[in-house]
Amino acid sequence: MNSTPPRVRVIASPQSWVEGEALRQLEAAARLPGMRSAVGLPDLHPGKGAPVGAAFTSQGVFYPFLVGNDIGCGMGLWALDLPARKAKPERWAARLDLEGPWEGDAEAMLADAGVRPSGFEASLGTVGGGNHFAEVQRVEAVHDATAFQALKLETDRLLLLVHSGSRGLGEHILRAHVDRHGAGSLAEDSAEARTYLARHDQAVGWARANRATIAERVMRGVGAAGRRVLDVCHNSVTPKTWEGGRGWLHRKGAAPSDQGPVVIPGSRGALSYLVLPLGDGEEHAYSLAHGAGRKWTRTHARERMRERFTPDALLRTSFKSHVVCEDRDLLFEEAPPAYKAIDRVVGDLVDAGLVRVVATLAPLLTYKTRSQRE
Repeated sequence: MNSTPPRVRVIASPQSWVEGEALRQLEAAARLPGMRSAVGLPDLHPGKGAPVGAAFTSQGVFYPFLVGNDIGCGMGLWALDLPARKAKPERWAARLDLEGPWEGDAEAMLADAGVRPSGFEASLGTVGGGNHFAEVQRVEAVHDATAFQALKLETDRLLLLVHSGSRGLGEHILRAHVDRHGAGSLAEDSAEARTYLARHDQAVGWARANRATIAERVMRGVGAAGRRVLDVCHNSVTPKTWEGGRGWLHRKGAAPSDQGPVVIPGSRGALSYLVLPLGDGEEHAYSLAHGAGRKWTRTHARERMRERFTPDALLRTSFKSHVVCEDRDLLFEEAPPAYKAIDRVVGDLVDAGLVRVVATLAPLLTYKTRSQRE
């Protein structure tokens, strides 16, 4: 077990607002037995029991509650063969529907991804709620032509960004753990740890297959084919070796900095940033911000947005992009003002020497849900 005091670091400039409760949660997690470090990224905000936008390292033990209930949640980027000039976002917004079970062969899709069925296959290919989305984007600007070309991207072709996870599977796995262990740790060499990790890895693979299935549904809906450029996981616990030791790396709403380029999205009314990670990684727990990060709670966002906007007004953005969201509560909860400014979040990472911006991507169509709450 690690005997040295854990390091606590928050990567955010004085211009970035970080809620006090998020800092309290970060420091509380750092005090847990076996913890080595706790790092808050610029999108840090309070979560259920542990902050979101954070990464943690531990030795000898790991903590499933620091991963949370959406195990495997992450983001995939697809390069489409569709020219930007042929975009029809208004038409797509009227007809694109990702609700209901996917009509393809779910078990075959999972088998291709090396994942066994979980019993949650009825949800495969669905986006889910919260901050999940599928977004068709255009290239706004290229800032690093060499890196952009290395990814075989083209400025006049559309892109598809998918943010989703393991749907009910991750919640089921965490609930089984919490029912037995609460917020407690698992010793790395225990039978309980091996059981959890096997199920965790299944959820991570299932979530990756889910994003691929969502992408297939969107591409069919907009009449395009595509190539997956990247896919990264934001919620996970994995073994990690660092100088002088080894242990466990937890990410709770954090993008990896040790797996190549990542996309850091803003709200549905803001740019997304394609970035290249820099540095050795250990001082920031091998992690980056995974998005803009919430500025307001969902309750606060609903109240404030209802005072300022009609639902119809939130179906178009400042980029003139279209939003598909027929759940009114979710439409208000996920309104752009409820999130931090993505340029400040990415700017903090650039100033800290953690990333180089490759390109910025602008939204054309953001899909949330067709479902309406009763």
